[in-house]
Amino acid sequence: MKVNAEKIDKYSTVLEIEVDAAEVNKAFDRAFQKLAQKVNVPGFRKGKAPRKVLETRLGKEAVAQEAMDFVLPETYGAALQEVNLVPVDRPKLDLSELEENKSFSYKATVIGKPEVKLGEYKGIKVEKPVHAITDEMILEELAGLQQRHAKVVVMEGAALNNGDFAILDFEGFIDGEAFKGGKAESYPLEIGSGSFIPGFEEQLIGAKAGEQRIVKTPFPADYFVPDLAGKEAEFHVTVKDVKRKELPALDDDFAKEASEFATVEELKADVKNKLEEKAAARAEREYNDSVMQKVAENAEVDIPEVMAEQRASKMLNDFTMNLRQRGLSLENYLEHANITVAQMKERYMETAKVEVKRDLVLEAIAKAENIEVAETDIQAEIERIAVMYQTTPKQVLDILVSEQRLGDVRFNLLLNKTFKVIMDQAAAV
Repeated sequence: MKVNAEKIDKYSTVLEIEVDAAEVNKAFDRAFQKLAQKVNVPGFRKGKAPRKVLETRLGKEAVAQEAMDFVLPETYGAALQEVNLVPVDRPKLDLSELEENKSFSYKATVIGKPEVKLGEYKGIKVEKPVHAITDEMILEELAGLQQRHAKVVVMEGAALNNGDFAILDFEGFIDGEAFKGGKAESYPLEIGSGSFIPGFEEQLIGAKAGEQRIVKTPFPADYFVPDLAGKEAEFHVTVKDVKRKELPALDDDFAKEASEFATVEELKADVKNKLEEKAAARAEREYNDSVMQKVAENAEVDIPEVMAEQRASKMLNDFTMNLRQRGLSLENYLEHANITVAQMKERYMETAKVEVKRDLVLEAIAKAENIEVAETDIQAEIERIAVMYQTTPKQVLDILVSEQRLGDVRFNLLLNKTFKVIMDQAAAV
């Protein structure tokens, strides 16, 4: 096999690959052997039909395509190794006809992984933030705890106000006609929550149980139901009940009910400790991010657009999986947010570019520092995943192998080990 590589721009290389006739014939031999095992030919046992009979039955094109499936992966992979090129996307192929007893030539246009010119990455110095915990923050946390333990009670004769819960019967009309989805009975609505279209909740303030009101307000111009968007609506509303939260007093009895502590002072101390732990963890994340940002800024690398697009697609897939785990769908999210998949991906692009550069820089540092991932590292990671998902290491390994994700595990471990080396040498100022 002969390989000629020509770089046509800063990202792309054209490989001209010539496969000699002997290798082509081997591919045809393998193709015939595979087809003979798959195809039933009357008068012959499976696998025993002569080549001429198979070729006549299947056609030369089918046999050549099967042979091509052997030639391309093997020769393309060998060519990449020969010229030391790591692709980041599928190649664009320009193929000629594949024939027995003849050499075969083709071109592959490859977008390669870009080279990284490392800057300073040892002894990076950045400021480590400090997030102080104030009394107001502690009281806010305690107020949230009070809200979670509040009781909702019916307020006889009370007028609706922001924060109250109204139990409503309502029906909506546009141009005098009831519209689909505009009717409900005994619907609980928190006034001021913004759950309904703008103008609806505000017009119920002051209403009492048993009172009827007509609420007139337009649907937003960008409302997710096109038939309703921008149209004036009239709702006939009956307030059936007015409910209000009653907050428990912030005292020792509350501390005993809401926590394992006997006094409110002990509860406050625990809240403060937990807030300080969160603040310290946040400061550590921000410090780590600042160090890595500086390391990346010190390096130079031109990122092919396709790498950013791939990362943005992965981020969108991860978001979609997260929605599914919560019983939601991407389609419903897009409809409610009034955006398209393309717009979602575009929103991810800047973050994707930052992440791709970070990974490329870490990979280059790993190479420069001879950092490697041992098999024991991989085994430990598999065991960690098994514990997290309450399964066995063998099941985790089987899944990773079947989904071809073992390489991702190795790569992420390499990046993590490299990042630790950087952080061990960094200093807070």
